Amino acid sequence: MLLVGVVAAGCGSSEDDDSASAPATTTVAATSVPAESQATHNDTDVEFLQEMYPHHAQAIGMAEMVDGRTDNAELVALAAQIEAAQAPEMNQMVVLLEQFGEPAPMGPDAMGEHMDDHMGGNGDDGMLSPDQMHALMSAEGAEFDRLWLEGMIAHHEGAIEMSNTVIAEGSNPDVRAMAESIFETQQAEIDQMQTMLGQ
Repeated sequence: MLLVGVVAAGCGSSEDDDSASAPATTTVAATSVPAESQATHNDTDVEFLQEMYPHHAQAIGMAEMVDGRTDNAELVALAAQIEAAQAPEMNQMVVLLEQFGEPAPMGPDAMGEHMDDHMGGNGDDGMLSPDQMHALMSAEGAEFDRLWLEGMIAHHEGAIEMSNTVIAEGSNPDVRAMAESIFETQQAEIDQMQTMLGQ
């Protein structure tokens, strides 16, 4: 059985925050993908899966940050919802990439070049930068809530843009179905987070 480890997001400078030096891990079992999914795929499908994996990894890391930094029950529940939705999707991405015969990340050691994006990206596709991740880890209470919501909204908007691209240009039905699900789920979460910011 294939297992994928998801490492919590951190930042480049950890001496000010003990929690950054020993990130938590979440391990979930891979889901099976129908054999017909191998029938057709193109470069857009592969690019989506390979780029969405570290994108999801950072979102899960952000979700794990809420522990001990906020008492906002709605935000805590939303973070748990995000983690529960995206961890299984990461496993499905690995399964699809392996069936396509393409390189697939399989845990923290196999993420390789994507690790820097996971720990703090360059801002592309909504990924938070190392400075943003550090600011988030250093905040608490209302300030943490604001930074987390603003960061996750931007992060979700990046995922929606990536999903729209593969929906329009991809050829694999399972990849497109995943992208459609990501679009619908994350747009609803954006709407919720925008409401939370306005309260």
